[in-house]
Formats: sequence, structure tokens, C-alpha cells
Amino acid sequence: MSNYLETAHSVYKEAAENPQKGLCCTTTPVWQLPGLSIPQKMLEMNYGCGSTVNARDLVNQPTVLYVGIGGGMELLQFSYFSRKHQAVIGVDVVDEMITVCQENLIEAEKQNPWFRKEFIDIRKGSALSLPIEDNSIDVAAQNCLFNIFEEADLQLALKEMYRVLKPRGRLVLSDPTCEQAMPESLKQDARLRALCLSGALPLQQYIEMITAIGFGTVEIRAKRPYRILDPENYDTDTLLYIESVEVCAIKDPMPADGPCVFTGKTAIYYGKDEYFDDEKGHVLLPNQPLAVCDKTANALSTLERNDIFISPSTFFYDGGGCC
Repeated sequence: MSNYLETAHSVYKEAAENPQKGLCCTTTPVWQLPGLSIPQKMLEMNYGCGSTVNARDLVNQPTVLYVGIGGGMELLQFSYFSRKHQAVIGVDVVDEMITVCQENLIEAEKQNPWFRKEFIDIRKGSALSLPIEDNSIDVAAQNCLFNIFEEADLQLALKEMYRVLKPRGRLVLSDPTCEQAMPESLKQDARLRALCLSGALPLQQYIEMITAIGFGTVEIRAKRPYRILDPENYDTDTLLYIESVEVCAIKDPMPADGPCVFTGKTAIYYGKDEYFDDEKGHVLLPNQPLAVCDKTANALSTLERNDIFISPSTFFYDGGGCC
């Protein structure tokens, strides 16, 4: 095991034995769902920088994989949508975290009449070698885990997620990103990587690593302020601004002209005709915004027209797109 993974193991062993609210990440608002009661210890162990639980991903009681289980909060939230035997699989490498998670699920069963701990199958294993069959998962997720890995291991972890997903399956991710160059001394600081800080990549590089694995569609669902690394407290000459991003990567076939990446761009047609058809599958109705992927936005912007407006990326894509 590499030094940075050993450090991460140590950090989360301690976090399991002594829960630390907001240990590595800003504590984010938790889904409030009818009839769902989250035990206090689970809330205190909310070691994530965003959310990977989205109702539109969780129709028809999917089989869900969650890697890096923490206190079990997201396992419980996923179970809310998949109430069947071992429908939600949790994988973690830290024995102490597995033990505490199982204890938390027993408490969750007491607080939630609908919940059975048998809905969840917890397995010991690494994100780099998942104990999961090929093409068996509908929705896979990780929260504030992949930034711990250096590039080669991140590629391996992404390949593992791709391997276990069914065709059209979804990988939902939440990780820190940083558009500024991270000093090498911070990138090599194993503890800061474990605390979800210095492993942050620029968003475009993060997306390119995902699509390089083969995911044909990527949705940027949220991008929010996260942390500051300042010269007084960290080994940096400038303020480093870190954001958290929520992403969904879909195991669609890769289009011949490259992946469809949705970053919240919109096309608006304001011409005099009944509609505009680019004859590539995109029909724009007058003054009806249409979410478009970056590839389509670029193609529309090159047309010699003065009646189509392309909005900038909002980094909040909420479905209803062109592709």
C-alpha cells in the first residue's frame, strides 16, 4: 500500500473510532425525505463534500454500489429508494469504519419502521479492486474519495467503476476541484490528500479522466464553493480556491465525435421561424431554452446566424438535454 493510501487508512480509522463532524469536508445539507430518520452519529460522520443521492437516478429499485461507506448515511438514503434484500452494496477498506457503519445501521433500523439492515450488503474491499461482478450495478457512487488517489490509481478506480456498471449505468461522484495549479508540496502531502484538499484537480482534467475511461455522457450537476488554502496555514504562495463538484457519468456508448458533456449551457432561438432544426437532432423552439452539451453548443455557435444565443456554463445541469 502506498504512503498516501496508508495515511488515508489511518485518518479514517481514527474517524471511525472518534467521529469528527466535518472532518474533511464542509458538512452539506442532508436530504430530508418523508419517513427517513438519520441517526445522529451518522450525521456526525457525514464525511463528504456534496451528495451522490439523486431521486432521478434511483427509479425502479436499482442495485446501488457505494464506495467509501463512512458512517452509512448515504447507504441508508440509497436504501430509501431500493427497499429489497442487499440492493445496496457498500465497500470500504477500513475495518473500523465497517464496524461503526454496521452499528449505525442497527440504530437506523430502530428509528425507521420501513428499513431493514438486510437491504444493505457491506463488503470489505478497495476501490482499486472492487469485490463486484462485471456489469451488475445500476448506480455506483463515491463521495470525496477519488481525490485521495494519485493519477494512476484514480484511473484504475474509474476503470473499476466502469467495469461493474451495467450498460447505461450511472456513476455519481462528488469531489473537490481546483482551477489553480496545486503546489507539488501540497499534492504530495498524504494527510492533506486524505482530508480531501490537495488532490483536487481542475474540472476539465477531472472530466477528461472520466471520459477517457469510456463514459459517453457526463453531467455536471452542481459546483459550489468549498475551501481556501491560504499561505499562512499551508505551503502555498497564493490563495487556493477549492470548489466541490457533483457529477454523473453515464455508461453510454461513446459517440463518434466524442463524449457529450453537459455543463449547464443553454441554447435559445429567438428568430421569426416556427422553429430551428440543425438537422442533427436538435430542434429549437422560439424563446424556449434547451439544455445542450458543450459539443452541441460549440457547433451551434459556429453557425452564421444572429438568432441563436448560447449561454455560458452554469455548472448546474438538471436534465432535459439535447442528446
